[in-house]
Amino acid sequence: MNLPNKLTLLRVVLVPFFLLFMYINIPFNFAIALVVFAAASITDAMDGHIARKHNLVTNFGKFLDPLADKVLVMAALAVFVEMPEVNMGAVPFIIITAREFMVSGLRLLAAGEGTVVAAGMWGKLKTAFTMVTIIAILLWLSITNDFSFDIAKGIADAVNNIAIPVLVWISTALTVISGCVYLKGYWHLIDSDK
Repeated sequence: MNLPNKLTLLRVVLVPFFLLFMYINIPFNFAIALVVFAAASITDAMDGHIARKHNLVTNFGKFLDPLADKVLVMAALAVFVEMPEVNMGAVPFIIITAREFMVSGLRLLAAGEGTVVAAGMWGKLKTAFTMVTIIAILLWLSITNDFSFDIAKGIADAVNNIAIPVLVWISTALTVISGCVYLKGYWHLIDSDK
């Protein structure tokens, strides 16, 4: 197994540790979860770059890389939905999940045709922005919970009620756009006239 694929597998392995620190009640648990998530996100940037630079692109990597991204991102968003201090709501989570199921279905159909669906530009943009959004939310949780900074109520309300929802909805919009791009590109696989 080459280095990029090992980095992708590492991202998958880090997900349970991220979840553990999101739920366990220990000092600085959100800060630790942030570090774990950031490390996993860095592997996402590194694996593809290394694979392309050193001609180590494999079908295994094309399959596992987007799957690892989905597992990492969906784990974080699922946790945020149940946290009252994150003003996210279930609707963005449902939209993002639906898109991920759709793209996974397209990938399965494409695989049946002997085609591997690699992540496109919109998919990569969606993933990068969503990971930045999650890191921003984790940073906010760490600042307000782990370090107990005395933040003015107006600032806290602005972050909770404006900044976080805006970031989440931009991520959701990018998710919908990238899903539409995939759907358009692979519509021939699900065309009901065939």
